[in-house]
Amino acid sequence: MKIRELLRHLGAAIPALALSPFTHAAKAAPFGGHETMAPGPFKADWDSLAAYQTPDWFRNAKFGIWAHWGPQCEAEFGDWYGRALYEEGGDAYTYHLKKYGHPSEVGFKDVIHQWKAERWDPDSLVALYKKAGAKYFVALANHHDNLDLYASKYQPQWNSTKVGPKKDLIGGWAKAARKQGLRFGVSVHAAHAWTWYETAQRADKNGPLAGVPYDGRLGKADGKGKWWEGLDPQALYAQHHPLSKDAEGGGAGVGGQQWHWGEGASIPDQAYCEKFYDRTMELINNYDPDLIYFDDTKLPLWPVSDVGLRLTAHMYNRSIAKKGRLEAVVNGKILDAQQRKTMVWDIERGQSNAIEPLPWQTCTCIGSWHYDRRIYDNKTYKSAQTVVHTLIDVVSKNGNLLLSVPVRGNGTIDQQEQAIVEEIGRWMAVNSDGIYDSRPWSVFGEGPVMEEASAPMSGAGFNEGKGKPFSAADVRFTAKGDAVYAFVMGWPADGKLTIKAMRAGSPHLKQAIARVELLGGGAAPAFRQTADGLLVTLDGAAPVLPYAFALRIVQRQPA
Repeated sequence: MKIRELLRHLGAAIPALALSPFTHAAKAAPFGGHETMAPGPFKADWDSLAAYQTPDWFRNAKFGIWAHWGPQCEAEFGDWYGRALYEEGGDAYTYHLKKYGHPSEVGFKDVIHQWKAERWDPDSLVALYKKAGAKYFVALANHHDNLDLYASKYQPQWNSTKVGPKKDLIGGWAKAARKQGLRFGVSVHAAHAWTWYETAQRADKNGPLAGVPYDGRLGKADGKGKWWEGLDPQALYAQHHPLSKDAEGGGAGVGGQQWHWGEGASIPDQAYCEKFYDRTMELINNYDPDLIYFDDTKLPLWPVSDVGLRLTAHMYNRSIAKKGRLEAVVNGKILDAQQRKTMVWDIERGQSNAIEPLPWQTCTCIGSWHYDRRIYDNKTYKSAQTVVHTLIDVVSKNGNLLLSVPVRGNGTIDQQEQAIVEEIGRWMAVNSDGIYDSRPWSVFGEGPVMEEASAPMSGAGFNEGKGKPFSAADVRFTAKGDAVYAFVMGWPADGKLTIKAMRAGSPHLKQAIARVELLGGGAAPAFRQTADGLLVTLDGAAPVLPYAFALRIVQRQPA
């Protein structure tokens, strides 16, 4: 990779990288890793990867469930706990003092030690998710906390087979998913550990331990006589480096452009980048995922290294070699139009506001990304209704929904989560014919939500829940075979609805409507086409789950 190309994509990161010796090392990066890339048609550059075609299995699946589960769930105090516990005065810091101790003595490495996952039963969980309608299952392989949840020779001390649960979690999830006939994916987040853990280099500014450093810079020699004797905390924390600019701020190392390695972010050295490459190559080669989700802007460590490009090319070439065709999916975030050709664009906690020309995915969660017991106590999970509405809206725009169901530290989900998942399954059992294997129709929908100015995306997405709520006046469309499916986002009080896009003479229809069916059975609704729309009269009572139902609409066959 040429330095000129790296700098062209750098944007706000240029000043930081221009001062970094790693910028100049990036050219040699393809030869830095121990793991060999699979040969094949894809090369480690954007132009080559743009030949990617999304496999049909992913386009047809529409719905996946994700176990975003790792050692941060042990605390049951929400997302980014492994960073927030080092932020003096914050909620996680205060909670950590009470539950575990002071972070100068008891840091995140010690939370890992206490995590046992003693009630984890992947077979029962994945069976539940399949019953809920998921066609693919994704498991967290590592998070920003840098603990690999699989056997790793490149992270030999800090992986879940050696510390914490002492189990191969990815191996267990993969076996359970394949037993249920689901496609299997992994999510990889560890590229950001370098800056994410910078809070662990701090010390209290107030109180009796003011000035005593937290455990983020401890080394192997400091473990003598402790449970972690012989382990090197720096293989986990990676904090023997200068801090990012404005390191005392709340977003130090990860806020704003620093997340994209700009605005004075501390730049990882080549050894760190190549270790990440080897760990991820090992994950791909040993566990054979169908999908890999990267929680990064563009790809991991871009633009300071080309490791993400190499991993993606390897994933594609390996798939072709093993399966005879390209069956692999890679997810990345904040992609420009050209980069969206190279992988499947993921939007975090948000949706596109149009039918996208290429398949995409939204990822969201019914609670916090890492389990948070406060959500259970306050009964504030997303409802099944919200999930179903999101699924319908996303599918109508050529997307998939990847839904995270938070897992407790012990490896179970709670009763409220179980009920939500089961309700999604009951809705899917009736209405999924209009979801699976479908494609967008000529318009994605109509109604008040579409007519209102949509909330714009921010960064990786984050526009969910900011618009008008769906109602029985909102319709979303999908198409499959000779049918169009009209999903109505609520049962009309008078049993009547008008679908404007299907009016007589509509440019979206080639022929007059011949048949209208209500998914789930019952008498076929009466209908007629007028200049105002397709008028449908729904006889009988509303369905058990009335917040969304589907009409299967078929046009007359041409003479």
